Amino acid sequence: MAAYILRRLVSAIAVMAMVGIFVFLLLRLAPGDPAAMIAGKFATAEMIAGIREKMGLNDPMPVQFIRWVRDMLSGDFGTSIFAGRPVLELIGQRLEPTLSLSILTMIVSVAIGVSFGILAAWRAGGFVDRMLSAFAAVGFSVPVFVLGYVLVYVFALRAHWLPVQGYTPVGQGLGPWFSHLVLPTVALSLAYIAFIARVARASMLEVLSEDYMRTAAAKGASSYAMLFHHALKNAGVPILTVIGISFAYLIGGVVLTETVFNIPGVGRLVVDAINGRDYPIIQSMLILVSGLYVLINLAVDLAYTLIDPRIRY
Repeated sequence: MAAYILRRLVSAIAVMAMVGIFVFLLLRLAPGDPAAMIAGKFATAEMIAGIREKMGLNDPMPVQFIRWVRDMLSGDFGTSIFAGRPVLELIGQRLEPTLSLSILTMIVSVAIGVSFGILAAWRAGGFVDRMLSAFAAVGFSVPVFVLGYVLVYVFALRAHWLPVQGYTPVGQGLGPWFSHLVLPTVALSLAYIAFIARVARASMLEVLSEDYMRTAAAKGASSYAMLFHHALKNAGVPILTVIGISFAYLIGGVVLTETVFNIPGVGRLVVDAINGRDYPIIQSMLILVSGLYVLINLAVDLAYTLIDPRIRY
């Protein structure tokens, strides 16, 4: 087990090293002068030269890379060009809305998706199975922003049941916090529910057709024992994989959802940074998001060993 964990950690570090090199070179080797892009089209040569000196772009490339890595490892991700504040401070201020929306979306997606998948596999070909197929088709087909605008129109503008947009911190009360997250969570989780449910159904169907499941049924095992003690554990690896993939893909979906519902999260910060060409924020977010991807994959790989001990060897 220790050797397996060590191999996965070394692999994760290697991936992050390659990502760091790519992100560093992305700005330096892109067409055009980064300092000129930051300064704007009306900048003078003196202004561009000053920005290059301030960003250290006149130093040799290896020196820039070593300084950049050293600063990140010490917790210094740079200063926003336009806000004039540390990047980590800006991200920290926007982190709560994004985490709230992401975690709530994954809880809803996993709980409903796995439940639907198990039930559809248990009653394959029945009404629930057909409804799941129809639901999955809708979930995969409707874009998040379209569903978001429909939900806002129906439940916020017409029915006046929920807020149109915005976010209330959890410290100001669970009620206002939850009410602002209901519509974004529903809009964002629909596709992930469909995705997880389809994979859970397929995995459960494959396991339920095995001989040992028929043996368990012949011995009089209850439906609960067959589904949750035998089938779900053996079908857990594909389901866990798709949950990890969904969590990773969720990062991109949050950006669009926060824009539709005007939630002041990290996604909105990234959009504003791209529009304003705030490169320190863009670079920092690329590194942090990539690191989150790697950590999720690492956590999923380690969780495999709890479901199937054979993976350790």
